[in-house]
Amino acid sequence: MCEIRPFAALRYDFARTKGDLSTLLAPPYDVLGQSDKDALLRRSDKNIVSIDLPHIPPKSAGPAEVYEHAAEELGKWVDEGTLLRESQPAIYLYHQRFEHGGRPYIRRMFIARVRLQPFSEGTIMPHERTFGGPKEDRLALMKTTGCQLSPIFALYTDPEDKVGVAFAGTAAVPPDATGRLDGVENRVWIVTDQGLCNQVAGLLADKKLYIADGHHRYTTALNYRDWVTAEQGGSLSEDPPANFCMFVLASMDDPGCLILPYNRALAEVELQTVLDAWSPGTEEVTADKADIVLWDGPTGQEAPLRFTDRDKLAALEPDQPVPWYKLDYAYLHRYLIDELLSAKLGVEPQVRYVKSAENAKQAAREESGVALLVNATPMAHMRAVSEAGGLMPQKSTYFHPKLATGLTINPLK
Repeated sequence: MCEIRPFAALRYDFARTKGDLSTLLAPPYDVLGQSDKDALLRRSDKNIVSIDLPHIPPKSAGPAEVYEHAAEELGKWVDEGTLLRESQPAIYLYHQRFEHGGRPYIRRMFIARVRLQPFSEGTIMPHERTFGGPKEDRLALMKTTGCQLSPIFALYTDPEDKVGVAFAGTAAVPPDATGRLDGVENRVWIVTDQGLCNQVAGLLADKKLYIADGHHRYTTALNYRDWVTAEQGGSLSEDPPANFCMFVLASMDDPGCLILPYNRALAEVELQTVLDAWSPGTEEVTADKADIVLWDGPTGQEAPLRFTDRDKLAALEPDQPVPWYKLDYAYLHRYLIDELLSAKLGVEPQVRYVKSAENAKQAAREESGVALLVNATPMAHMRAVSEAGGLMPQKSTYFHPKLATGLTINPLK
């Protein structure tokens, strides 16, 4: 069972900002570097990145003082009124308006707490393998601030748009706040009507949630709950906020819920070498029939390819669920790269993970390599693999656009 609850978020004082959060929002912490942080802080020294990204890079824990400073800054913002605590529990309706491919889109979502459950219970589902980077950074930040600053992004099924219908009246009035970030307009409405909150929670009670972005953060929330339990002598006498995690939830049936390709680039390898290595499993075709397009960095030459031996995956990975064998990314990595190209080169090739096709080409130019321009994973494939208990290869999905950090903060005390 999926348990959704409203919560009294810690958030910016919308009255102080006159409803405009543009200088205060930030992209997810794990896509930012020092220059990105500096640019955001030039927009406002109260930008959420000041607290959400105390250590760079956030792939391991930094010194204790950076997290203590983040907690002190958070406390100061509360004391001076920059941040305030919602007066009553709420669900936060969240829309993102953006353009892609020359078309306008609206991705309709809402922010709420979700009861934590281990993946093994089958209600909250991972969908891809994650890199093995440590999670100490996020755990240290949660311990010192007593807050969850970045939400988990997850999807649910709603082909009849029942949640959208429930929120229709809310979305028909002007939002309580907006913020423009990286060309995306983020809109948020505060929903304190407990009848509506209960209705939405009921609509999702029997749903599965498929994590789209934030696998590491979800695991960190589980670790934080375990830490709180240990701090209280091994058991929780009440139902504390640590049992819950802040999610942004969207219907995978929403036309605005886009999955874009997550491209790759191979460093220091020639196009012909890749074509020769992959000849047992591909054939050259026209671009409209291609499963992947190779783009040569030094020359700009393109080679559209079709995958020709998908049955090979079953022999290489006999224990995978049936939907996994249909994944282009599985075929690309497990067969074409791990088997054929590695054997041809005699070493494991260097693979760069790059979202946009242009950036993948740029990486291929800079590293005398080959860009791998792939097709996006269909939403139905992602769902089928998750429900079958499989995990997609790393970086198999790119959900566009990224969520904004700073709309709500989840207090854990």
